[in-house]
Amino acid sequence: MKKFIIGKKVGMTQLFDEEGLCIPVTVVKAGPCTVVQKKTEENDGYSSLKLGFEDITEKRSNKPSRGEFLKFKISPRKYLKEFRTQDISKYENGQEIKVTDMFEAGNCIDVTGITKGKGFQGVIKRHNVARGKETHGSMYHRRPGSMGAGTSPGRVYKGKKLPGHMGTVKVTVQNLDIVKIDSERNLLLIKGSVPGPKGGLLIIKETVKAGRR
Repeated sequence: MKKFIIGKKVGMTQLFDEEGLCIPVTVVKAGPCTVVQKKTEENDGYSSLKLGFEDITEKRSNKPSRGEFLKFKISPRKYLKEFRTQDISKYENGQEIKVTDMFEAGNCIDVTGITKGKGFQGVIKRHNVARGKETHGSMYHRRPGSMGAGTSPGRVYKGKKLPGHMGTVKVTVQNLDIVKIDSERNLLLIKGSVPGPKGGLLIIKETVKAGRR
């Protein structure tokens, strides 16, 4: 993995290409990120970079991370994410990484985020189950349906589609195109939608499915 950055979802808008076609895009504030720590094969058994994103006050950072920031004279960061990569020689602790240092328009990326929470939902919304009959008095319009056999096995199998908590799960959307980059405001315009609400944290990496379209 050579290209990666941390960002926040701003919202959605649209662009028009040279032929006048409308392209729906998600606007992401990507970086700038700061290299907080370098891990090497010799010291840690693997090589990676730990990046920090979004400034916070010193009192809002915990004591262990505060010491790490002070060691390299870096202001505290709200989010810390580690990315495994073999190419760490060109990075130094405290170095700032901007979106244009990693990506350019036309690149293919994978975006990971936490989906919107929907609370407790029934089987129709949660699992797209068909509803029951609408006949008068059936009293079984939106329920989950049969629970399975009675005597044998005499229990409900694991994985049965039932009501429960919906959303707030980690999801990765693969093979998205970068339509445009605003280097002045560190904005990434990505074709299509990405998981999460406005203001949600996103992890952006180069795609693992390059050339598989």
